[in-house]
Amino acid sequence: MLKQLLAKKAPQAEADDAHGPALRRTLGPWGLTALGIGAVIGGGIFVITGVAAAEHAGPAIILSFILAAICSVFTALCYAEFASLIPVSGSAYSYAYATLGEGAAWFIGWNLILEYGVSASAVAVSWTGYFVSLLDHVGIHIPPALTNAPLDFVDGHLVTTGALFNLPAVGITLALTWLCYVGIRESAGLNMAMVLLKTALIIVVIVVGARHIDTANWHPFIPANQGGDKYGWSGILRGASMVFFAYIGFEATSTAAQESKNPQRDMPIGTLASLAICTVLYIAMAAVLTGLVPFGELGTSEPVVTAIRNHPELGWLRGVVEVGALIGLSSVVLVMIIAQPRIFMIMGRDGLMPKMFTTIHPTYRTPHINTLITGVGIAALAAVFPLNLLGDLTSMGTLVAFSAVCIGVLILRKTAPEIPRSFRVPFAPVTCALGVISCIFLLWSMGVRNWVLMGVWTLLGIVIYFAYSYRHSRLRQRG
Repeated sequence: MLKQLLAKKAPQAEADDAHGPALRRTLGPWGLTALGIGAVIGGGIFVITGVAAAEHAGPAIILSFILAAICSVFTALCYAEFASLIPVSGSAYSYAYATLGEGAAWFIGWNLILEYGVSASAVAVSWTGYFVSLLDHVGIHIPPALTNAPLDFVDGHLVTTGALFNLPAVGITLALTWLCYVGIRESAGLNMAMVLLKTALIIVVIVVGARHIDTANWHPFIPANQGGDKYGWSGILRGASMVFFAYIGFEATSTAAQESKNPQRDMPIGTLASLAICTVLYIAMAAVLTGLVPFGELGTSEPVVTAIRNHPELGWLRGVVEVGALIGLSSVVLVMIIAQPRIFMIMGRDGLMPKMFTTIHPTYRTPHINTLITGVGIAALAAVFPLNLLGDLTSMGTLVAFSAVCIGVLILRKTAPEIPRSFRVPFAPVTCALGVISCIFLLWSMGVRNWVLMGVWTLLGIVIYFAYSYRHSRLRQRG
């Protein structure tokens, strides 16, 4: 059993395991960069920023973003090397299979399901807040029972809210699922348009909002700690673990490797460029929001609208923000629905998931069954669970996957140094070590509730692995 758990797949064997119709290669460096930006700019900039500032970091949320960005940069460099070395759709799962063995690969793949599926659900929940705000702006009102989750966490306890389900979140998720079912070209084209539009709108908000900043709102920049992770440096660290949710999308570019025209060249460009662009926009937006209003007022479901509402002279900007947020959040959900089915597909080809997960539509050339399963699952989570739970679970799953990628680069440098790499992590021993340390540092700041839920998810994954995946592994059957 131990031998099977440690069994590794040849780094460049993934591409030989595809059967049936192939995925269509349509994405260049700009398309991949747009895919990354589409996944990154969304819930973090439009929702999590306000909550993290109000409850944990205050104006120093800017430092939280910088800390999370540093962690992401270390990891992004490692992803870029792996993407140029193993240009397949499995992302961190495939990288772990080649370096750490099947057991670790399953664990990482299981966490990627948590990352993509739950993060899309969290963003869909965020979408509802701005959608309701926009409708209120034009005099249309949806009953609260249809715009809120029936469950919530209050003081560490799961409680019922009296709501039925989050109807807008379900609606946008299912609409985008249909688009992803039809094809990657159509999905990527729409994503490119949404990325360009939402980026332009965010820049407008930053430029216009900067003229109305009251610097008094930035004092004290680091509020005095009030116990636990409420303000002070512990609050900044907790804020970093929360806003880390905002950065995870850059990894989504690696799931589209088999649909990239020249993955060895284009994947590193798309990964690093999307992260760099989004980091600048995040820090600028955080500075503007905390400068427009006292940070304690930003803990709402639509903090950007909240900040603008306090400045009547910016009333015309509210509609722009609401439309921009809806577009931005929609593109994040879209990219996650593109990414998750491809994780299922590559795990299915390895025998760790049922064979039906390897099916590709003969006309649309998309993993259509996986797309439907993903879309329905995301809609179900978004319908009943609150943002605070979904966001933290996403960050935990992602940090675990990122740590494995950083470790994997070092292992493959030793075990397969002869394989050509079009991109190499600079100062790999130091960069990879710092990547792992920074991920562990952010994980350490997570609350007990999140660790308990992560433990339950991990146990469920272990049961599924030994009940099905261990016996059906293609690597085991070959051996």
